[in-house]
Amino acid sequence: MASNGRGLVYAGVCATLCVMALSGRAGLVDFSANLLAAVEKRWGHESIGRLTVWRRVVRDSQTAAAGGRPEKGHLKLVNGFFNQVPYFTDPVHWGVEDYWATPIEMLGSYGGNCKDYSIGKYMSLKEIGIPVTKLRMTYVRALKQNESHMVLAYYPTPDADPLILDNLEDEIHLASQRPDLEPVYSFNDDDLWMVGGTARKGGAKNVRMWRELLEKLAKEQAM
Repeated sequence: MASNGRGLVYAGVCATLCVMALSGRAGLVDFSANLLAAVEKRWGHESIGRLTVWRRVVRDSQTAAAGGRPEKGHLKLVNGFFNQVPYFTDPVHWGVEDYWATPIEMLGSYGGNCKDYSIGKYMSLKEIGIPVTKLRMTYVRALKQNESHMVLAYYPTPDADPLILDNLEDEIHLASQRPDLEPVYSFNDDDLWMVGGTARKGGAKNVRMWRELLEKLAKEQAM
């Protein structure tokens, strides 16, 4: 695929990815040399540039968060970053009807769909330091397109009107300002919510594709 990255690719920074920034358990963007080699072999050298920029976005945001940057600033940055990636349906991009890509797979292959955008944003914001209690991946019905869709919802407080991070619109709006989206259910690392707010503690483990995604993510971090 063509990969000018619309600002994603920085030249001459591949070597920086080979240095682990943290000791102990690898973080989301602490890419091992083995992982980088596998990514480059599968998707080409430019894929390393895209991972480099993602790493920089996360690390710079962690520093800014420690310095007091409001959480909404991180939402805007991460939302804009992932929305640059071209959209493809799963059958076109992955050759299967339903595929949940890790952020590395999405950026490496330089393509994804609504689930992949939401996953990348969720994982990145969590790594930056936003509590998962404020984040929910949310299945909706996109009424204009008449199709299932996924967005990321950010709740500054548990009962707040959430902000919606969506690949269909670059601007972040309150859920009440998105009448084109009809909620179905939402979940985060731990829990699952049905329409009306009914929560199922530990319900996220019942989302099979989410479990499989976490297994892929663990394999990437163990490389």
